Amino acid sequence: MLDHSTSGCCNSVVVAALSLFSCVMMAIMAAPALAAGLREERLTLVTSNGRHDIEIEIAETPEQKAKGLMFRTQLVPNRGMLFPYGSPQEITMWMRNTYIPLDMVFIRADGTVHRIEARTEPLSEKIIPSRGQVVAVLELAGGVAEKLGLKAGDKVLHKTFGTAP
Repeated sequence: MLDHSTSGCCNSVVVAALSLFSCVMMAIMAAPALAAGLREERLTLVTSNGRHDIEIEIAETPEQKAKGLMFRTQLVPNRGMLFPYGSPQEITMWMRNTYIPLDMVFIRADGTVHRIEARTEPLSEKIIPSRGQVVAVLELAGGVAEKLGLKAGDKVLHKTFGTAP
């Protein structure tokens, strides 16, 4: 005789797993839509090995800043997201619901790179501080800052800093 209580338990586990998988897939498929409504512009990073143009999305509203690059599964090397804050302040970030490692570039009011937190840990809730007064954070794919030779003291050219090229 077949014990249906065991198969019912297994079926519940399978249904729960399929439901979780479905939710994750919907979040991943919706990721490009998360960018809807974000203004897109270009900024230039000036490093010791040259100028590098980056296409950016600008997270301006509190909702856009809260969402940031969450749920994205990729970010190409010449793209990023800029989080402008207007006045100099200590800024903190985290990687909640962010599936890819990022380089967080903390930028002073004059467009000078203050510091870089390289290759942040995906899905971490560890607080990442600016460790000083900055007006914006630029998020790039993990490892891009190093590849471009970007370091503290380099310049970011964009109208946010009054340094538009």
